[in-house]
Amino acid sequence: QIQLVQSGGGSVQSGGSLTLSCVISGYTYNKRCVAWFRQASEKERESVAGIDNDGIITYADSVKGRFTISQDMEKNTMFLHMNNLKLEDTAMYYCAADSMGCPPTGYWGQGTQVTVSS
Repeated sequence: QIQLVQSGGGSVQSGGSLTLSCVISGYTYNKRCVAWFRQASEKERESVAGIDNDGIITYADSVKGRFTISQDMEKNTMFLHMNNLKLEDTAMYYCAADSMGCPPTGYWGQGTQVTVSS
């Protein structure tokens, strides 16, 4: 059974930093697309950053230069390092993985709240 378990997040002041982690267990497929999504209150879920099966990384324009996605294949863990956080980064963040291509929609983490205050 594939499970994605998130950790990290919390509250931080504007300009601060946070790191989210997502441990992927039970994943045996050779191909993997992983990504971080977020959903702010009363807004639709949006993709924040992703890594496709070829290792190509993409970011939403709103986070370029501030967020960094990475993964440790040996530990089956993906990360989202968030720097210079802004009020508009406040949202519930989700990790996701899929073997069928990007953006991943097959398997999801439980979500973790990130709150940025002034």
